[in-house]
Amino acid sequence: MQTVVDTLRKKGKIYKKMLEISPKDLAIRNKIKIYKATDTTGYFSAIFAVSQKSRLLMKDVRKFEEIFTKLKIFCGHNFKHKIVFIDAPLCSKAKEAFKSQGWKIQ
Repeated sequence: MQTVVDTLRKKGKIYKKMLEISPKDLAIRNKIKIYKATDTTGYFSAIFAVSQKSRLLMKDVRKFEEIFTKLKIFCGHNFKHKIVFIDAPLCSKAKEAFKSQGWKIQ
C-alpha cells in the first residue's frame, strides 16, 4: 500500500483516508489489491493494484469493470475516480479501452 500512496503523492493526489477491501468481500478470486480512498475534497476513488507476469488483454478490462460494479454495490456509492496500477505489459487495445471507460493508468 505504501508504494501506491507514494506514487499518488508524486502525482499530486493526497488522500485523507484509504481503506483496503479484500477480494473475498466482493466474491472474486483474482489476485488484486483494491482500495477505497477519500481525497481532501471528499471525493471517493477506487484504486486497483495488479501485479502479474502475463500481459493484460481486453478480457482483463471487462473483468476489471465487473469488479468495479461489484465494488460500487458493496460500498453503496459511486466513485469519482478509477485508478489502476499495472505492473505488467499492457496490450494497446486494452490501454485504449481503459482510457475510454474512464480509468487512469499508473
